[in-house]
Amino acid sequence: MQLKPYQDAAITVLRDFLARAQEVGPAAAYAEITARPEIRERLGRYAKPYTPPKGLEDVPYVCVRLPTGGGKTLLAAETVHVARDAGLNRDYPLVLWLVTSTAIRAQTADALNNHCHPYRAALNEAFGGNVRVFDIADFAQVRPQDLGGNACIIVGTVQALKVENTEGRKVYAHHEEMEAHFSRLPSALLDAHPDLERDAAGKVKFSFANLLHLNRPLMIVDEAHNVVTGLSDMMRKRVNPSAVVEFTATPKGRSNILFNATAAELKAEQMIKLPIVLQEHASWQGAVAGAVEKRAALAKLAEADRDYIRPVALYQAEPRDREVTVEVLKQHLIDDCNVPKDRIVVATGDQRGLDGIDLRDPACKIEHVITVQALKEGWDCPFAYVFCSVAGIKSATAVEQLLGRVLRMPYATRRKAAELNKAYAHVSEPTFYAAATALKDALIDMGFEDGEAEEAIEHPELPLGEGLLFEPVPEPFRFDFPDTPEVRAAFAEAGIAPTPSASGGFTLTAASVATPGLAAALIKAA
Repeated sequence: MQLKPYQDAAITVLRDFLARAQEVGPAAAYAEITARPEIRERLGRYAKPYTPPKGLEDVPYVCVRLPTGGGKTLLAAETVHVARDAGLNRDYPLVLWLVTSTAIRAQTADALNNHCHPYRAALNEAFGGNVRVFDIADFAQVRPQDLGGNACIIVGTVQALKVENTEGRKVYAHHEEMEAHFSRLPSALLDAHPDLERDAAGKVKFSFANLLHLNRPLMIVDEAHNVVTGLSDMMRKRVNPSAVVEFTATPKGRSNILFNATAAELKAEQMIKLPIVLQEHASWQGAVAGAVEKRAALAKLAEADRDYIRPVALYQAEPRDREVTVEVLKQHLIDDCNVPKDRIVVATGDQRGLDGIDLRDPACKIEHVITVQALKEGWDCPFAYVFCSVAGIKSATAVEQLLGRVLRMPYATRRKAAELNKAYAHVSEPTFYAAATALKDALIDMGFEDGEAEEAIEHPELPLGEGLLFEPVPEPFRFDFPDTPEVRAAFAEAGIAPTPSASGGFTLTAASVATPGLAAALIKAA
């Protein structure tokens, strides 16, 4: 798979650093590489002195920062052969690939085991097809001949290794079936590693953790802002990595950032949909109606695209103790928005409606996905175009994870219709100012810089302009209507929920420019 220019630049810098680190040490190599004018300009506020991992000062330890949608996993796969070429490890390296959850672990292992997937294709090309991929739960299947003649990748979660007490943890337990890895090693070699786990009699355990320690794996950490900051010194000493390479959108302060890509680069390379067209609504019903209408309009445009695209709307429902639960939202889509039941799927911790479903398959009918926050765990579909939150997004902790799912561009190629190059967000917020401020914060959490986040947000009725997010918000204005069948029908058609007034009619309060649907409803009701 052809790398994008910014991805190729990241790999080149990483290769230079790892090779130079073998000659002068990681701290000096980092200082030398980051002093390059083009790298220093890229790093900007992220430029800082090298911070070695405690107790492993000679271990190269760097971070590649890419905004959401930048292809972190592909670059992680490329890093395996980059480390080999830099002389970091042996011809067929052992890799410990750490992720944040069991869901992402399974997704990553499946992709790396799929010979048709770009991740596996990159590995096969680099190692002549001599690649073995294991889920960490299957570590006992790793044989000495696998390590000798294949690049072996073990995909696991940090939770499997990061423990103070190793008792009862399988990766630290003694396993007789792993004896072949240890029985042929001289005792002097084992004695040279005092950090190896031993039993009560002082004998080295035949454990997976000890196997890692002896083979000094390359440690790749995906979404490192959630992982590496929690890695204990004890855990690192047990694993004894030859290098640690992090990939994340939002690195923590102590990460040694070697390369920084921008959202503008991702957009220029057609990796993500931008801008995000943000529409605020006075009610959750209005937000849902707007999302349904926008998805349908995009579907019409997609029919003329050269590639198959079925736009999907992603809804964030409220938890069970709130008003707009998954069940309420689903029933509203069916009863009030006339969405066929077979076009809706629910994906939560209890209802795994997406399991086994490929949303990109033309035979798939799913157009609407309802969740609360479960989709943050490894779900990815470039067909997702519309994000809808039925509650205010200021305090929604999963907004950035869910919003990121509508940013990926289908086939990583700009679409013919301009509307298909954008993402859409319909939210229940009183003003555009409130919605845009919250969305801007979510984008920053996803790796956008402050200025990039502002420029990424567009209002469907207002022209883009400098300072748009912070222009004065118009005073709210009110409309009063009588309670008649015609008025109720007009509001129901537009998905609007006005407030009952003291006079027995309805009051509608608006705080921004009326959407076309709202304007039509007002005219019809009046």
